[in-house]
Amino acid sequence: MPGAQDETPVTGGAGDVSEGPVLVINAGSSSLKYQLVLAGSGESLATGLIERIGLDQGRARHTVDGREHVLEQEITDHAAAFAVLTAQFAEHGPDLAQASPVAVGHRVVHGGAKFASTVLIDDDVLETLRRLVPLAPLHNPGNIAGIETALQTFPDLPQVAVFDTAFHQTMPPAAYTYAVPLSWRQTFNIRAYGFHGTSHAYVARRTAGLLGKSVEDTNVVVLHLGNGASACAVQGGQSVDTSMGLSPLGGLVMGTRPGDLDPGLPAHMSRVSGMTLPEFDHALNKESGLKALAGDSDFREVMQRRAAGDPGAELAFDVVVHRLVRHLGALALVLGRIDAIAFTAGIGENTPELRAAVLERAALLGVEVDVSANESASGETRISTADSAVAAFVVPTNEEWEIAREATQLLAGT
Repeated sequence: MPGAQDETPVTGGAGDVSEGPVLVINAGSSSLKYQLVLAGSGESLATGLIERIGLDQGRARHTVDGREHVLEQEITDHAAAFAVLTAQFAEHGPDLAQASPVAVGHRVVHGGAKFASTVLIDDDVLETLRRLVPLAPLHNPGNIAGIETALQTFPDLPQVAVFDTAFHQTMPPAAYTYAVPLSWRQTFNIRAYGFHGTSHAYVARRTAGLLGKSVEDTNVVVLHLGNGASACAVQGGQSVDTSMGLSPLGGLVMGTRPGDLDPGLPAHMSRVSGMTLPEFDHALNKESGLKALAGDSDFREVMQRRAAGDPGAELAFDVVVHRLVRHLGALALVLGRIDAIAFTAGIGENTPELRAAVLERAALLGVEVDVSANESASGETRISTADSAVAAFVVPTNEEWEIAREATQLLAGT
């Protein structure tokens, strides 16, 4: 396998940078997702997923022109993963040198209070990201490893960091401040940050377009429902409140994460079971949520078991709906006026039963469900009636396109 140093150097393309292709990177501790996407149109030129980095048997999938190419081999670290990435483009296309990407856009989970917008990556930015690792110890180290390797692999391309948390930096102090000791807030930056910002920003903007309004004149509650899930109140294109807080654990019930909990639970479990903080942290991140309620973190499996009458799956569904309704109602009151509710991400886009259950409970807000539209929704779809006082939509998210747009807008100075 040729290393990055053996490949033809990839340099930025000429022309309108805002329209050009961006290589979007989402690096985790043992995985690397990537997509070459045109920032102007959102067209995907190629996508890929490299899994099991550092484990016995790695796996890479590269999809271009509707065809998936699969490679299985040992992938020892992120440097090896990027060597696989460049080799997949070289073998299966499109050729990166000919495609002339204008930038590499990196998804970074946590930017703390330091990064309120997309930034060009330099040594100072990297050092700040390293200092922020305690805020996202499960996510930021992988993001940083991806950035460091990409800088070596594509030294001639601008590298841009786009933060999950940045969109929520517009929240007012009343929304992000925790009622904890001042020393915690000042010394350790303890506050709510929020996540899934690129998804919430994209979906809010698309929802405004579906309403025929400008995003600046639209109030939307976005429900990003995937293995990770969060709700966000978007007022005039800006986040004013969201369900997640300091970490991605809070708010809604997720695949393996619990959402909101009584803050006394860690001390209680320590007293009654001797559980340590690392054990508690592992349980909340990996053993809770749907997995704890129904024995499976995959919502599709939960829904199949619910249809078969499984009581654990029925309870899981009810808890998910209850938590969604609670946060939806709260965020609607925060907004004061609500124009639309938007469902997005894997569960939100593909589970009509869940949407119906939530929207039936949201009749108080003025939502009237179009049953047929909800059942058959595919792509961007209005699922409320024409007379509904508050509209409801399914809006497929496109975080990669949002990252590409953010990257090119930064480079173009807009």
